[in-house]
Amino acid sequence: MTAVLAAGALMLAAGCSSDDGGDRTGGTSASPSGTKQGASPSEKAQEDAPPAKGSVKVLRTVTEDLKSPWGLAPLPEGDLLVSSRDEGTITRVDEGTGKKTVLGEVPGVAPAGEGGLLGLALSPTYASDHMIYAYFTTESDNRIARMLYDEKKPAGEQLGAPDTIFKGIPKGMIHNGGRIAFGPDKMLYAGAGETGDRDLAQDKNALGGKILRLTPEGEPAPGNPFDDSPVYSYGHRNVQGLAWDDKQRLWASEFGQDTWDELNQIKPGDNYGWPVVEGKSDDAKYHNPIAQWHTSDASPSGIAYAEGSIWMAGLRGERLWRIPLRGTEASADPQAFLQGKYGRLRTVVSAGGDKLWLVTSETDGRGTPGKGDDRILELEVK
Repeated sequence: MTAVLAAGALMLAAGCSSDDGGDRTGGTSASPSGTKQGASPSEKAQEDAPPAKGSVKVLRTVTEDLKSPWGLAPLPEGDLLVSSRDEGTITRVDEGTGKKTVLGEVPGVAPAGEGGLLGLALSPTYASDHMIYAYFTTESDNRIARMLYDEKKPAGEQLGAPDTIFKGIPKGMIHNGGRIAFGPDKMLYAGAGETGDRDLAQDKNALGGKILRLTPEGEPAPGNPFDDSPVYSYGHRNVQGLAWDDKQRLWASEFGQDTWDELNQIKPGDNYGWPVVEGKSDDAKYHNPIAQWHTSDASPSGIAYAEGSIWMAGLRGERLWRIPLRGTEASADPQAFLQGKYGRLRTVVSAGGDKLWLVTSETDGRGTPGKGDDRILELEVK
């Protein structure tokens, strides 16, 4: 494997950037990695960049005492749905009071290591069908199912039986991916990890180490780059962050191994290099990240777009990164906030305008029960 370093930077083999707590010492600062792939120079010139320096203000703690929270899905009326990786439950959080109501347990979830009940997404037609989508680990695979949310039933019984729309994603003790999100095209995108089997990432016939694009019914989406395949991009190690900017461009965060974590702008059919490349490469057949971090500074999970920037939650790095954008490039150096203040950060979701929801993740990532003190924060960002 080739680890390609930014000019003049010192490589520190900081250990596997994964879902575990790991070493929480130092590391080098983030280095933006502009790429010529994407918008043309004239298009980029027409896009205004946000200020080089931003700000984060914690407005309040929405709720606390969560156990192994992972996915977060805001409801249209303002409340929040949060998944528990290790308990396999989905809980509704009252956005105003913080009151928690368990909707029910998702049957078939087999939590172990980094697997369990992971990402959540609402149907693009949720107003009429009340369907919740979930990515979860079973005894045999990772899969995506949808469930009816019936608010009229008693608490604990409000989830309908899962309708599995897609299965067969490889599972492992590590690198299960797990983030799902509906894009502006109303198609379902999923980050699938390579489970520690590196060869899966470059195999376009395998589902591991990919970003997948599906119809809401679980079929390969129309317009995918490979015929009759759900694969949208490949050469990934472990994607846990998906977000779209205001130009409907897809971005993804990715765990590195020893050297570089990545923020990538995703193009259909492109190869993002793993395991041949970790971080930037001089080989034109691999799509370069627009920013990269040493593994002790990030270990990125969820991302969101707000105020002209990508906001990236760091697990091992225990901080929230801001990456200001101009087109498909970083317009200034990434900036870190909340370092060490709230521990490991798992998920960040837009709350509209300049507001974000941020979910902490103090569970150690290896199946050990959480401390029970995880929370959801409301942030104001610039």
